[in-house]
Amino acid sequence: MSRIDIRHPHSLTPAKARKAVQEVADKLGDRFAMQSRWEGDTLHFTRSGVDGHIALAPNELHVTAQLGFLLSAMKGPIEHEIRRVLDERFG
Repeated sequence: MSRIDIRHPHSLTPAKARKAVQEVADKLGDRFAMQSRWEGDTLHFTRSGVDGHIALAPNELHVTAQLGFLLSAMKGPIEHEIRRVLDERFG
């Protein structure tokens, strides 16, 4: 298994950061049949071959994901896309 671990700074209010993370989760859900749920300030997401979460903290997002065997080969492109979306949404 492969692991993705990204810390990304942000300057949004907690409410705006949560809304932006939810919008990203909704797009992932539509595009990749990803299931998501909130527990406090952490959004958990899952689908076949992926299990992870996005934790909201003041001034930082922490994204972690475990990739199953088949998706491990795609770790580089997946991580690049996550970073691109974070840059787009959170600067």
